Amino acid sequence: MKKILIFGGLLLSTVLTYGQATISPANPQAKTIIITGGTIHIGDGKVISKGYVAFDKGKITAVGEGTAPSMAGAEIIDATGKQVYPGFICPVTNLGLIEVEGGARGTVDDSETGDLNPNVRSIIAYNTDSKVIPTVRSNGILLAQPTPEGGTIAGQSSVVQLDAWNWEDAAYKMDIAVHLTWPSAGGGRGRRGGGAPAVAGAESPDEARMKTLDAINNLFAQVKAYAESKPTVINLRLDAMKGLFNGSKKLFINADGAKEIIEAVTFATKLGLQAVIVGGKESYLVTSVLKQNNVPVILRETQTLPSRAEDDVYLPYKLPKILQDAGVLYGLTGIGFWRQRNLPFEAGQAVGYGLTKEQALSMITINNAKILGIDKTTGTLETGKDANLFISNGDALDMITLDVTKAYIQGRDINLDNLHKQLYKRYADKYGMKD
Repeated sequence: MKKILIFGGLLLSTVLTYGQATISPANPQAKTIIITGGTIHIGDGKVISKGYVAFDKGKITAVGEGTAPSMAGAEIIDATGKQVYPGFICPVTNLGLIEVEGGARGTVDDSETGDLNPNVRSIIAYNTDSKVIPTVRSNGILLAQPTPEGGTIAGQSSVVQLDAWNWEDAAYKMDIAVHLTWPSAGGGRGRRGGGAPAVAGAESPDEARMKTLDAINNLFAQVKAYAESKPTVINLRLDAMKGLFNGSKKLFINADGAKEIIEAVTFATKLGLQAVIVGGKESYLVTSVLKQNNVPVILRETQTLPSRAEDDVYLPYKLPKILQDAGVLYGLTGIGFWRQRNLPFEAGQAVGYGLTKEQALSMITINNAKILGIDKTTGTLETGKDANLFISNGDALDMITLDVTKAYIQGRDINLDNLHKQLYKRYADKYGMKD
């Protein structure tokens, strides 16, 4: 038995050793880099044909059309015939918090026990060594918002850049939001009906919902009082939320139904909080409420079915255009962690349902940056902002033509290798395949 265990351990060690992709974070930018000759997508709707982008010490120093100004000692990258984009930003994801879903519990760290956990911080659980991160990065996603899940208040999230040694290096903007799930009104609406019948004597869904709403109102009343006072004893839960009342944090509210969205917006507005609706499947029904209260929406994927059986089956694809026309600020995320690599393709799909290509690009660049509060440093290719950008051989919103050849985070030349590419090369070599 001992020999079998030793052999098994050696075999597992060999597999894990092979699985360790040899990808190290990039070194700081050492000299000026000028990308020239490509089509420059600024990210705010503007496009420059045959333009240039120059950056030094991690910051963009020049963007323009035609020939780039001469800069001594600069590295020149010829992007003729290629596309240059700002790095895509993925909000509300458990990227870096889950490695193997559905069984390997030791690799899942996206939630905590309990219903009210505002003091939980996802940033300290973020795993920079995740094998999933390089696969997402290879599709142009350079920043993300690892977000806790579960319960009524899941905790706090931060924004990270996706090339780092540890979570301290990865942190781009710390503890920007508290995440609240608004209780569903239920009622059997939708494609799956109302679920199992109630058990005699058990708490009804409406009673459970009212109890949750009471808990939310009581907690926020305590936080407001705490934020306005000078407590002598620190309460970790309340202290984690007081930033909602001084404007340093936003309240991200998971809500899909029209009724829930109205309730959530009313709740946040009454308390003077900066709210963001996450999900928003029925946001098209309440665009006037969202616009009037200046509440943005992060759509949680478009490649899905509508929530109402009577809705147009293509409604999720059309939703970005509806919000665009209504003047509501909107962004886009996806489901889970590894599926975030499809983020640009979901954005691109909205082009077939009313958005222009540049509006679709803005949805996952500057719009997401504005919602996350990082638009002063990233989201567009503008002088003074961080050099978070990439070069693609083709249209980055099209899964057939996207081909990222170079990527930079804060001016650092990022390694675009990943485990998928390594496995492809391994078996291509074995079977004599060619690209």
